[in-house]
Amino acid sequence: MENQTSDSRLVTGMFTDRDSAERAYNALHSRGYTKDDVNLIMSDDTRKKHFADGVHETELGNKAAEGAGTGSVIGGTVGAIAGAVAAIGTSLLIPGLGVVIAGPLAAAVAGLGAGGAAGGIIGALVGSGIPKERAVVYEQGIKDGHIVMGVHARNEDDVKYFENDWRANNAQEIHY
Repeated sequence: MENQTSDSRLVTGMFTDRDSAERAYNALHSRGYTKDDVNLIMSDDTRKKHFADGVHETELGNKAAEGAGTGSVIGGTVGAIAGAVAAIGTSLLIPGLGVVIAGPLAAAVAGLGAGGAAGGIIGALVGSGIPKERAVVYEQGIKDGHIVMGVHARNEDDVKYFENDWRANNAQEIHY
């Protein structure tokens, strides 16, 4: 984990499984953050593995089910995880990469159109404020089946809270 500057409030972490991601997502809600504040990035295979139909019901899972097929799609269909935050609005699948992005970051990438989305995972992550070196680590994690979650923390207390909570929930590569 690294600190950028005191002005940087984007907190990101990588989770290896649905349960860890669920707990982190719930920690965000406990601090007053909504689905509109949360970014998720994962491979479509990871989405299918952890958030496919018929998986036990949770808030994140329910949102995944209700949001399936909504949002922007570039070159494919969006599966259930897009709805993890897709009731938020925008989610998309980047063609050729098999990566699902949900949350405000998806809206930004979709705004760039297919050409911008073709910049891939690293381009999307760097565009969201993550340093390129960290984006490379997250890209590999996504390819390895991990879930990357990010939120713009409102204050330093929230940054510390998320760092501690996510670490307790097995997050890897926490960055802010």
